[in-house]
Amino acid sequence: MRAIIKYECMKQSIKIARIITGVLFIFSGLVKAIDPLGLGYKMREFFEAWANDGFLKGLMHNLNEYALFFSVVMITLEVVVGAALLLGWQKKLTTWLLLLLMIFFTFLTSYVLFTGKIRACGCFGDCIPLTPVQTFTKDIILLLLACMLLINRKHIHPVAKPWINSFYILLVALLTLLLQWYVLKHLPLVDCLPYKKGNDILKLRQLPADAVMDKYDYTFIYEKNGEKREFPSTALPDSTWKFSDRSQKLVEKGRNNVPVINDFSLTAQDGSDVTTTILSDSATYYLFFINEVDKNSTKWISGIRKFIEDSSHKVYAVTSQKALTSDFLLKNNIPVKDVLTVDATALKTVARTNPALYKMKGPVVQNKWSWADFDEVE
Repeated sequence: MRAIIKYECMKQSIKIARIITGVLFIFSGLVKAIDPLGLGYKMREFFEAWANDGFLKGLMHNLNEYALFFSVVMITLEVVVGAALLLGWQKKLTTWLLLLLMIFFTFLTSYVLFTGKIRACGCFGDCIPLTPVQTFTKDIILLLLACMLLINRKHIHPVAKPWINSFYILLVALLTLLLQWYVLKHLPLVDCLPYKKGNDILKLRQLPADAVMDKYDYTFIYEKNGEKREFPSTALPDSTWKFSDRSQKLVEKGRNNVPVINDFSLTAQDGSDVTTTILSDSATYYLFFINEVDKNSTKWISGIRKFIEDSSHKVYAVTSQKALTSDFLLKNNIPVKDVLTVDATALKTVARTNPALYKMKGPVVQNKWSWADFDEVE
């Protein structure tokens, strides 16, 4: 009797572990699937960090070029493994894939946590930001569940006939790929970025009201008659001493002291910062973000040209490659009011498609469109 109870408890435990893990994998994959480019950028951070550490530097630089491809594959695999767990499809293959993925994810989150070289791992995309401690803890728990499921996979039973389950898995994979294709061509279905519709960019560039700044203890080094001596900031020497150097030591770490938007600044042709001037314009205007000028640019030229020619509003081109973009716009007779520059990293966050168009009124984002939707611009 005791053996039967123990067996039934194990079956129920495996069932619960299977549901929790499967649902989490599907949820995590779909959250990232609405913005696969974001995960691609995060993968580039890892490749660049490892290259800077001297780990297979050449290979890391090469892999960097395929970050978006790896992102799409990883997201699709994550959703498929989650669905396979719930369906009980190919349990040996699925549980081994689950374990390998969790070992890989745990490695990434431990690297983020213990090196501090990457701010976050992006496990749930930009919609659900987690701290490195939270993501590492989550992955340790899921790793234990993966081991448990692999060892006790005999308790995993398919919910339908093999060919039906295989059809479901194929359908899940195709739908996940289709979703990612759509948002890469258009824009994320759910916008969790700081530049989403309705956000005030100037306000988000300010420090939060409850920000607590880092506190430092400063030590000053002065020199007199060839002798150097350290003095605290509360007891500086008289004028006979000559200042030599200063050092600082972090006494207390602040919190919430980084603006939501901290790298977005518009620069004019003369090098001046015109961010506040442009974003304070009370009239409606448009920001035309161009990340790169590439061979596919011809797809959107006629649409943006027609819109600008028919529009009575100002349209500013914003890019990180001023010379190339200016020449391209001139060559294709796209009459923007001015070409402004912005940090390349900020541009990747602002424009999830290349290019993208923002409708602005003052500092507030009114609407945004991908190049594939330029014919729908209001």
